[in-house]
Amino acid sequence: MAVNENSELEELIRNANGGAVEPSVVSNAGGNEADDDSASLDVATLVLVARRSLLWMLLLIILGVTASWLYLRYTKPVYKSTSLLKIEERNQGSALGLAGQMAPAVVDKAQGSKLAGEVELIKSNIIYRRLKDSLDLDVNYYMQGTVLESELYGTSPFRVVYKITDNSLYNRKFDLKFVNRQRFKLDFTNQNRPQGGEYALGQTIALPGITLQILPTARLDTDALEGSYHFTVQDDNTVSAYLDKNLTVEIVNPDANTIGISFNDFNAVKAQDIVNKIDSVYLDEKIASKQEATQKQLRFLDQISQETRKNLQEAEDNLQAFVQSSGTYDVKAEVGTISTKLEQLEEERVKLAETLTLLSQVAQMAQQGNLTRDENQTVQQSIPALAEIKDPQLGEQLAELNSLQWNLRRLSRSYTDKTEAVQAEQAKIDFARNNIQRLLLQNQKLLRRSMDELNAQRAKLTGELQSLPEKGTELARLQRPLELYEKSFLMLLDKKMEFNIEKAGTTADFQILSPASPPSPPIFPNRLIVYAVGLAGGLLLGLGLIAVRYLMHNTVTNVRELERNTKASVLGIIPTYDKEKMEVSRLVVDKNPKSAISESIRSIRTNLDFISSAKKKRLISVTSTISGEGKTFVTVNLGGIIALSGQKVIILDLDMRKPKVNLAFGAENTRGVSTILIDRHSVQECIQPTSIDSLQFISAGPTPPNPSELILSDRFDTMIQELFQLYDVILIDTPPVGLVTDGILIMRKADIPLYIVRAGYSRKTFVKNMNRLMRSNNFTRMCTILNDAQSGGGYGYGYGYGYGYGYGAYGQGYYEEPATKQLTFGEKLKKFFT
Repeated sequence: MAVNENSELEELIRNANGGAVEPSVVSNAGGNEADDDSASLDVATLVLVARRSLLWMLLLIILGVTASWLYLRYTKPVYKSTSLLKIEERNQGSALGLAGQMAPAVVDKAQGSKLAGEVELIKSNIIYRRLKDSLDLDVNYYMQGTVLESELYGTSPFRVVYKITDNSLYNRKFDLKFVNRQRFKLDFTNQNRPQGGEYALGQTIALPGITLQILPTARLDTDALEGSYHFTVQDDNTVSAYLDKNLTVEIVNPDANTIGISFNDFNAVKAQDIVNKIDSVYLDEKIASKQEATQKQLRFLDQISQETRKNLQEAEDNLQAFVQSSGTYDVKAEVGTISTKLEQLEEERVKLAETLTLLSQVAQMAQQGNLTRDENQTVQQSIPALAEIKDPQLGEQLAELNSLQWNLRRLSRSYTDKTEAVQAEQAKIDFARNNIQRLLLQNQKLLRRSMDELNAQRAKLTGELQSLPEKGTELARLQRPLELYEKSFLMLLDKKMEFNIEKAGTTADFQILSPASPPSPPIFPNRLIVYAVGLAGGLLLGLGLIAVRYLMHNTVTNVRELERNTKASVLGIIPTYDKEKMEVSRLVVDKNPKSAISESIRSIRTNLDFISSAKKKRLISVTSTISGEGKTFVTVNLGGIIALSGQKVIILDLDMRKPKVNLAFGAENTRGVSTILIDRHSVQECIQPTSIDSLQFISAGPTPPNPSELILSDRFDTMIQELFQLYDVILIDTPPVGLVTDGILIMRKADIPLYIVRAGYSRKTFVKNMNRLMRSNNFTRMCTILNDAQSGGGYGYGYGYGYGYGYGAYGQGYYEEPATKQLTFGEKLKKFFT
């Protein structure tokens, strides 16, 4: 930073001296001593910058809040509806006292996997398909608002009945505008061509690729006729994608078997309806899936029962006919014994027949894939009669087939039939089925052989009975099938009752712990968070602006900064002069003796008396770093204040390159210091009067080619000695030391060198340059004055005095006036921020 500022000073010097940099000035501007730099935080400057930036900070905060409001205004709110379900499967058969007759319940240890399966079921196409059939999700109705469109779910003034043959018309926007209560206009684009027209409500509209019918609803009133509407017809894939995107199903608590179902949508009522409908269709699907296997077994039992009932009825009719015709119902003991043997044989034969029938049923069930009702149920539990077949290899093969079939069902949920894993599993099932078929054929062959042996024994016993009375034999023959069919029929009825009880007892314990309620506050966007972000953003931008302005603040703005950065004594502060617009510096203390400027310069005069109280004759030089810092204004008015105190004062204008003192007093510059130093005029000839009797001045005179050499000449010292004989105080207006070396030469001769710093105009680097001048030239009595300070030591605005500028163009100085204008609230607010 210091390098850039020194380079700027050198550039100013080159401009002032025709491109040449004087060595002494460069040496004064050089150096980078650590004590000149202040890296500490300047709290006073930070407070000043913050005060000046309050208005901008307030505007940035308002901008941030406004941006948040606009974001909320143009963002559609998203609502979330949630329900909480508790799922637990249990068998209620024990309530009827039949639990002991039924298969024992299988304890599911992998509860988490079970709930995960329920989550997948809820998000499956099975539930989606039932949901689409229950709710009208294929047609969406919208109304165009001032800014955003709103979906008219359940509140649309019209209803659409459609049939689409051109799939490109799905997800297409159809604009609708009512003409009156009976007619409307329909517009849409198909194949880059506008289509539609004006139609009547209820009219069948046949268009290429689509047939429409717009029907009115109960909400079609006068207000609804003024709205602009549009609707879209969505295909199944779009609806499924919409459900997948917005539906969330998660396990809330595995230990409590709770699942949460939530749905997000721009319409709160629609989100609630979808969640409630998912709950109901999930319950239906859950119960249906649990009853499907039991229903198949019941159908099988019904079929066998019908056949057994028919045979039993036939046996009863035969026995009844024989008893009625013969009138005999008892036989001899021998007949009874033979009959008992035959009955035993018949029982064994019936068992063999039942076993053969069971093998046929097992073969049929193995081919159909219905061995067990539940994945966790064994084949023996599903078919208890299988234990009567004393073939462990067949049981193992059936268990293996059952396991393979359930694995295939699980794979089918995630893969297609063409997937390699599914085909491999199918191949295993086919192989297992062939083994079972082979085992079944072997068992059937053995059973038929046993059946043949029983038939042979029965034929032998029957032959023995031929010798018995024909009636007894006939009676026994008729009683045997009757008893057997009756026994079989009762057994089938018992089995059917068990399955019915199981069907009624095995239910899905589906409890809605927290039903879906209409969501009132939207989950997005969060108004509080959005406004907080906007407020924080505006606040951060405001703080960033303050930080940037503080880091870029490189001028002296108040006396505290000046005191903190300089080693010279601060004599005082001169406030901004704004009573009149001045193009050049003027003497103002004689016209306004009670003004703030006059009082401040009197304070400076008093401080000067303390510094040089021992000397009656004083030589005071006034300089600054660059033009425009007000050294001529300070010189003229300080001389006027000293002269008003009774001392004789002479002002010398040694800024021979750009003289301004003569302009301050409205005099000519035809002769002056330059002509005195070349002995063209005497001192007395060049003295000019002012409006104050004890104050005179000598202008700079014509600009010489060598001002520095003239100041170094002996004639300059002689001129000073002559003036000391006539005046008490000599004030010298020197050139800026940051541009030429003349000021440094004069400061070495002065009793009190004054350095002018202008508030809000002089850079902090200029103060460092003043410190370097004091150190390199041993200016122990160097003093400084803060010029153009706003009331209270604040920041002085405007351009002030300079070459080509007016001094004190703006600002607020204090003057004693007959009446003070009362500031309005706006003026007070402006004053506070500035």
